[in-house]
Amino acid sequence: MAGEHTTFMSDFRRFFGRGLTVLLPSVLTLWILWYAFVFVFNNVAAPINRGVRWAVVEVTPWVVGPTSRPEWYTVTPEERAEFVRTPAGQPLRAAAAEVVDRAVRAAKFREFWSQRWYLPATGLVLAILLIYLAGLLLGGLIGRRLYSRLERLIARVPVFKQVYPHVKQAVDLVIGERQMAFKRVVLVQYPRQGIWTIGFVSGNSIRDAWNAASEPCISVFIPSTPTPFTGFVITVPESSVRNVSMSVDEAIRFVLTGGVLVPEKQVPGQAPAPRLD
Repeated sequence: MAGEHTTFMSDFRRFFGRGLTVLLPSVLTLWILWYAFVFVFNNVAAPINRGVRWAVVEVTPWVVGPTSRPEWYTVTPEERAEFVRTPAGQPLRAAAAEVVDRAVRAAKFREFWSQRWYLPATGLVLAILLIYLAGLLLGGLIGRRLYSRLERLIARVPVFKQVYPHVKQAVDLVIGERQMAFKRVVLVQYPRQGIWTIGFVSGNSIRDAWNAASEPCISVFIPSTPTPFTGFVITVPESSVRNVSMSVDEAIRFVLTGGVLVPEKQVPGQAPAPRLD
């Protein structure tokens, strides 16, 4: 347009902001996934790897003959003497040779293990397998009953019982099979007339509510921002709510971001407004 004057700084700010808009979601997603992987590897896979290495060192003499044992299992007097001079071997200077040999074998096998890139993944693979087996066992009728009893017992532990229900609710919301059993997304006038609030229909309300309103009532979960797995339940007549053409996942993202992530079909002016009633 005539009269418009652009400078290098204005162009830089515009294109830099555009670059952030394009790249930041991917970078943040990769960053979150990477740190999630590091957390699982350090806190789940690494302890399993230590247990596997210990088991291999202990079982080797029982399953492998003296002439077929691997190189890392054999400990020479020179290796024993060198080990006790290291900081890790200082506490074993007065120990019996057999005790020192076990420590040397563990150290040599740990070095053998770290030199092969595929072996550290053993703990991660075993963790995935154990989680799968736990889901398989607890998914059956007997498994669910046993785990329900265990949950009732541990939920009585002080402090634990204040934290566990909220953590379980959050996990069920994120990766649970039923997604907290929400049926549909609605708009309800709350906390007063004229203010429309996003809610999730969780089911029919109690009988006394139906009697008080003289019509069918439903239970609506009102989520909080930015933690939509916490909130409160209200009871309203079914005729007073309006359905919203959004999935539960879309509504959760909308609440989680404080209304920033609006589904494309709900952006005013970009598509015909859906009927709410």
